[in-house]
Amino acid sequence: MKHIGQPYDDLRAWLRHLTQTGRVAVIREGVGLRHELAAIAKRLDGDKATYFPRPDGHEMPVISGFMSQRGWIAEAMGVADADVLSAFRRAAQSPLPWREVEPGAASCQQVVHTDIDMHALLPIPTHSEHDNGPYITAGMVIARNPVTGVQNVSINRIQVHGKDRMALLMLPRHLYAFFKEAQAQGLALPVAIVIGADPLTLLASQAITPIDHDELEIAGALHGKPLPVVKCLSNEVRVPANAEIVIEGRILPDEMDLEGPFGEFPKYYSAQEKREVIMVDRVTHRRSPVYHTIIPAEYEHLLLGSIPREATLLAHLQRSFPNVLDVHLSMGGVGRYHLYVKIRKMHEGQPKNVILCAFGAHYDIKHVVVVDEDVDVHQPRQVEWALATRFQADVDLVVISGAQGSVLDPSTTTRFSLEDQVGMPESHEQGISAKMGMDATRPVRYHEHVFTKVRIPGEDTLDLEQFVVSGATVDWQAD
Repeated sequence: MKHIGQPYDDLRAWLRHLTQTGRVAVIREGVGLRHELAAIAKRLDGDKATYFPRPDGHEMPVISGFMSQRGWIAEAMGVADADVLSAFRRAAQSPLPWREVEPGAASCQQVVHTDIDMHALLPIPTHSEHDNGPYITAGMVIARNPVTGVQNVSINRIQVHGKDRMALLMLPRHLYAFFKEAQAQGLALPVAIVIGADPLTLLASQAITPIDHDELEIAGALHGKPLPVVKCLSNEVRVPANAEIVIEGRILPDEMDLEGPFGEFPKYYSAQEKREVIMVDRVTHRRSPVYHTIIPAEYEHLLLGSIPREATLLAHLQRSFPNVLDVHLSMGGVGRYHLYVKIRKMHEGQPKNVILCAFGAHYDIKHVVVVDEDVDVHQPRQVEWALATRFQADVDLVVISGAQGSVLDPSTTTRFSLEDQVGMPESHEQGISAKMGMDATRPVRYHEHVFTKVRIPGEDTLDLEQFVVSGATVDWQAD
């Protein structure tokens, strides 16, 4: 793998680079925080990052969409597009312990607020039409295992209810396990919510790792040097020292508030339910901070989640199948549910084994398509072409019923009748899903060129500039 640039370990340096290369749209002052800001950012998503000065008159500006292209993420990592997964995988396998700095040296603690009014302190947008209020969507929640002290980093949606009270969604993963351990002891779980981290720390937060693996150490490996961190002022959690904003608080052990509905990554709303409560103790930030918001279900949201998952899935599959060459979680499958796998097929039946292995790798995966090495899994049209010409449903289809799937997939709830069920099904019944795998590979052996992909020699390598006459026109006037 060849590095083509230095990784970006500072958000402002990255935003400066995007600005200098024409990839930041500066919006007029005073855009509304309720829907208007999100609507503008969504229109520009995947094209330009958006910078909002004085939204609703708030002193603090908002940035969105600075990681909304796969190529931008590669650029921030300092690698070629094709090397993104291998670079992330290597960082996850070789984390660097972070480096603690003194509080006075941490820019994230330049300004300290103990008189808390979240709505006054931060420009928190309300995004989608039916969202139940303003949400923090780009907040990295950092907590310590109450038993081992090892940290975990995750991005959780957080609804801001009042001046110092917020509700968050915790899926049954590491943060939830930490909370349940603290709750069993009758204790609150200290946390920090970091807003405005550098792009690679944000990406590292989405790594799929075993419990007690600190994602901040993966961030250091992505940077190529230990990440500087600082201890929070009110608890023992360590946070990136150069972050824009840090909210310090506690997840209460015995209080719940209603949270939702909220427009989630599948592009549907999750239901309103009672969720755990964060009590805010203080807010610290840099001088003249920038607030980061992620527009739900758009490219920045989907890519930040999909690339770390792809790296993990590729490593998992290659342990059993070294001939797996590449994977891609498609954007049409919301970066979670549809997995495309490229293999160098060596044996009939092998694609079905790959399909089953993929389902076991992560419960979110709903549909898997396996294709040959002549298909680019990052090009949905090529995958569809393989399905159209190399797949027969009566022999190449794998269907598994009644498996665990994503609780945020609304189709998993359709088996519950509204007449028989009051409210949502209980947690142990949510997310029951069918899985479908499609073997869209050609036979290992086939007659002559029946399954040979048509190509024209030189189509990928010739230099068009040598052939196209620049500025030339044709006079189509009839004689």
